[in-house]
Amino acid sequence: MHDTKLPVTDHKADLVVIGAGSGGLSAAAGAAMFGLKVVLYEKHEMGGDCLNYGCVPSKALLSAAKAAQSARDAARYGVTVSAPITDWDVVKAHVRRAIETIAPVDSQERFEGLGVTVIREAASFADPDTITSATSRTRARRIVVATGSTAFIPPIEGLAEAPYLTNETIFSMPDFPEHLVILGGGPIGMEMAQAFTRLGAKTTVIEMGRALGKSDPAHAAVAIGALRKEGVTILEGHKAVRVSTDGKRIQVYTKHDGASPVVEGSHLLVAVGRRTMLDGLNLEAGKVDHDRKGVIVGDNLRSRSNPRVWALGDAAGREQFTHVAGWHASVFARRAFFKQGTKADSLPIPSVTYTSPEVAQIGMTEAEAREKHGDAITTSSFAFHENDRAIAEDKTLGEAKLVIRKGSLVGASIVGDGAGEILQVIGVAMSNGLKVKDLTNFISPYPTRSEVVKRAASAHFTDTLFSPSAKRLVGLLQRIP
Repeated sequence: MHDTKLPVTDHKADLVVIGAGSGGLSAAAGAAMFGLKVVLYEKHEMGGDCLNYGCVPSKALLSAAKAAQSARDAARYGVTVSAPITDWDVVKAHVRRAIETIAPVDSQERFEGLGVTVIREAASFADPDTITSATSRTRARRIVVATGSTAFIPPIEGLAEAPYLTNETIFSMPDFPEHLVILGGGPIGMEMAQAFTRLGAKTTVIEMGRALGKSDPAHAAVAIGALRKEGVTILEGHKAVRVSTDGKRIQVYTKHDGASPVVEGSHLLVAVGRRTMLDGLNLEAGKVDHDRKGVIVGDNLRSRSNPRVWALGDAAGREQFTHVAGWHASVFARRAFFKQGTKADSLPIPSVTYTSPEVAQIGMTEAEAREKHGDAITTSSFAFHENDRAIAEDKTLGEAKLVIRKGSLVGASIVGDGAGEILQVIGVAMSNGLKVKDLTNFISPYPTRSEVVKRAASAHFTDTLFSPSAKRLVGLLQRIP
């Protein structure tokens, strides 16, 4: 017999990064540009889930769906066009182009050009400061775990035997679905439901609780109503208990208010949440404590059981967003390289569901704020139907809501066209300790949708500004020459 064991190369590094997604790549690039020796392990695609199966392909698909919907809506602007017809192969090509255009920024070649040693193999701990793979053994001063997450597959009877889709397979499925059934009414499920409906499929969302349950309830209801109006069937309070298939159709058996409705479709997408990817890392050998959410870390993102180890992004057991992973990489660099005291939880976290209308949130929702601070919370809102740009574009659905405590912003929610872009004005304010009054003290170009933020902030002061005492003061001041 021949010995098929591969030769092992030994490395010494200032930093080992496991996972080439947003957090891992940012940490590796930063360390390399500081002149440190970096070894990066990635067993799948460079760029991670966001580039290959998540943010980028989903937004590319949504753009195709928005083009189809624009054709349907054109008549109300006095423009007549033919009904849209979807060519699924061309749509998929558009999605691939988006990925391929961004891919060089995350590529192995780019990182090797920065001086990073890239090893495209599965990595695991051999001991608290050593990482091994099939052909390497690396001893490191610091180790970053940035392995991301994958779709959670719930233990529903029959699901494992059914040909279900996840975010990793839906963008490349061979045939366009006639009826797409979606398990999960969170952001991914709702975005995909609207996208495929606009592209011509029938869609049904099965959600055991409330759709968009983490968003402001009133704003979620606006988006849910818009999707239903476009033809999406959304079954809230329906628990999927069994899945079966005859090879051509898929049946999802549910429970709802004592009844047992059955939903039948051509394709099934599972979008009920994410599971942190720690499989195969042998964290026990690294003395890295963890739970189902991820590596157990403090607000410095450092492992509480092995100080050599840091966790970024989904692996840190916090919010599962690409922009959070990027922020974590910044926290790591500031703490590890510059010895600053930056904390992972020091900035408010924004989130956006990219349906039409978009639902954007930062900080606490009104309900969360009232639960924590009680009657000290007030809100101030401004509706899009009073915004001149929204009126001109005939897209007036939605509003901006500020959540306020003693003149300070503790949260905000926006539902409407472009909500994710508008939210950034509030994000800058909250992240830099600005008050509500500061959102009134700038010149907003006219006409723009972002004016809703200034108008919502101004509305907070309306009662005080035009109170009887203010009127008396103005009257007295008028006597002064």
